[in-house]
Amino acid sequence: MQSARPDYLEPVGEGLWAVDTGFMRAHFDAAYLVVDDGRAAFVDAGTTFALPRLLGALDALGLARDAVDWVIPTHVHLDHAGGAGALLHALPSARMLVHPRGARHMIDPAALWAGATAVYGPEEMARAYGEVVPVPAERVRETAEGMLVQVGRRPLVFADTPGHARHHHCIWDEASRGWFSGDCFGLAYPELASARGPWLLPTTTPVQFEPEVLVQTVGRLLARRPRWMYLTHYGRVGGSEDEVQRLGAQLLEVMQALVALGRGVQHEPDPTARHAALVRGQFAIYAERLQRHGSALAPEALRTLLAIDLELNAQGMAVWLDR
Repeated sequence: MQSARPDYLEPVGEGLWAVDTGFMRAHFDAAYLVVDDGRAAFVDAGTTFALPRLLGALDALGLARDAVDWVIPTHVHLDHAGGAGALLHALPSARMLVHPRGARHMIDPAALWAGATAVYGPEEMARAYGEVVPVPAERVRETAEGMLVQVGRRPLVFADTPGHARHHHCIWDEASRGWFSGDCFGLAYPELASARGPWLLPTTTPVQFEPEVLVQTVGRLLARRPRWMYLTHYGRVGGSEDEVQRLGAQLLEVMQALVALGRGVQHEPDPTARHAALVRGQFAIYAERLQRHGSALAPEALRTLLAIDLELNAQGMAVWLDR
């Protein structure tokens, strides 16, 4: 029996629902619920704090806990996979589908937690992420390029998609002709949209950003001629093949500008000065292009909105430049 639909649950297509996980702010981090023929799967899971919303989405749609067959993090960064273990423990029939490079981190998340703590610090980890619950190894299944699984009668196909992270896969939903793109197709916060449509920026967070590889991955996603892209940050974009191609071209143009920015400050000997230059340069790139896009956001509002991304993107670009 269905209950009243909560405001964090949004339909985004036939059998597809976006769940706002509540991470950081509204419309920042989404998990997706795929439903077909009485069976279900979650793609991405937010943090452990998202668990009540993910289970609430099932309740609102009248789905029992044992109707969920799969929990599928696109990659094991904690805003995507931090809550996957807790979610799996609440779903008696589900198994996890995870990139082979990420599987060990879901089974034993100690190294994952330590790496994130090095970036964010222990207080922010406790506040924002809570904890990461280990997944029993027998409930973990590694994915592979071209692998197909079913949700009810709905096929999902996996693609190995490095560039943002080497433990990243994207999931093709043939029924909607859309990709669950994780972080490979950038970020499209609703606040950045204008009358011309969404506007995307790349996410270059630590520690495996590889721009040349990510360009190839975006090209692979676009080559499938998708009608929709389901972004974790945030929501469904597209609506036609031409619109997705436009968004892809726009994303790649911004990425090219970021690479040029990075190369320009690569040999700055002072790490603090280089970091500041990367933050300033990113903001200038985004602000100038958003103005051309017709954004009504004032510069300070834009700076506040993108504060986390500016900082983390600069850190990830520094790791790439040093590598």
